[in-house]
Amino acid sequence: MTLLDAPQFDAARSRRNVLILKCSLGAVAALLVAFWLIAGRPADWPWRWSRYLCGRATVNKFLTAVEANDLPKAYGVWVHDKNWQQHPQNFSYPYARFIGDWSSTSPDNEYGAIHSHKIALAGHYGNGVLVASYINDRKSNALNLEYDSKTRQLSFAPPDVTLYLGP
Repeated sequence: MTLLDAPQFDAARSRRNVLILKCSLGAVAALLVAFWLIAGRPADWPWRWSRYLCGRATVNKFLTAVEANDLPKAYGVWVHDKNWQQHPQNFSYPYARFIGDWSSTSPDNEYGAIHSHKIALAGHYGNGVLVASYINDRKSNALNLEYDSKTRQLSFAPPDVTLYLGP
């Protein structure tokens, strides 16, 4: 075969290739939009969206355990260790202090018994994500928890750091 003996142009094949390309690009765009919505509509780069998703899921799991008054499970989520009872001395936030902060009967718990929560917003902070949640349908003084994406542990946000939740 020489250069002048090129195969005949196939219009159907060309249309099919263009259609496959357009459908593939549409599917990728739809998956990106779906992942953005599932991650909580973060205003950040797409490669950081999984941090938001994991942070929101961890805070949700933690607050659900606190609502059920399952404080040992909630502490396990807080320190990211299901078997924390086998080595409680390894953590800087002791379980006794955790009970004082999160127990429904504790005087240090400013929310009282936690019956419901709603995650309002998540934002990038330091190495992780800052997650603001409304507790017991309160619309002010959201609870701000920090999720460290490297250790997957929760902590209280610094006192002067909050997410702007609007007027």
